[in-house]
Amino acid sequence: MQHLDDNTRTELEAAAFRRLLSHLDEHKEVQNIELMILADFCRNCLSKWLVAAAEERGAELDYDAARDYVYGMPYAEWKAKYQQDATPEQLAALEARQQQKKGQA
Repeated sequence: MQHLDDNTRTELEAAAFRRLLSHLDEHKEVQNIELMILADFCRNCLSKWLVAAAEERGAELDYDAARDYVYGMPYAEWKAKYQQDATPEQLAALEARQQQKKGQA
């Protein structure tokens, strides 16, 4: 993508990010803990990254507003409708993932 000008690259990156959000919205059955186990990020991470990007550019974006954007609704509503309790197996897998990361540091 080095051959693209900055504006075009930014537009493509933004379009890909919007598509990722749409894809996650289409697959609400995919739980955040599963994303954390497999990919080491989740919807909440995306929200935090948006806030950090805003701060880097001197823009104001609070975490709740970013989460509402990522989830497509208020987080509390999404959580009540779609978030399932983590299973013992998921919690163990997440802990193993965290321990693995600590070992790599």
